[in-house]
Amino acid sequence: MSTYMYETSNTKAFYTLAWIAFTISVVGMAIGLIYLEADFAMKGFLAMSYLFSVTACFVVAKVVRDRHESDRIINKIDQAKTEKLLNEHA
Repeated sequence: MSTYMYETSNTKAFYTLAWIAFTISVVGMAIGLIYLEADFAMKGFLAMSYLFSVTACFVVAKVVRDRHESDRIINKIDQAKTEKLLNEHA
């Protein structure tokens, strides 16, 4: 009755690509803010908004991942209970 649950993981290339893309976006935004022809208050507002957006993306990704992991644990517990019940009555 036991089935092997395949654990997915990201490849090293995908992990590297994600960090490269993140670094390019942060550096690009910083360079854009430096050369933007606006007063310091506007640049500060844009920088804070950008950092808040990046932080929100990390938080959403973490919440989604945590929810998925908790659902997997609950499903494993339910599956173990079902398997135990079937073994007792077989």
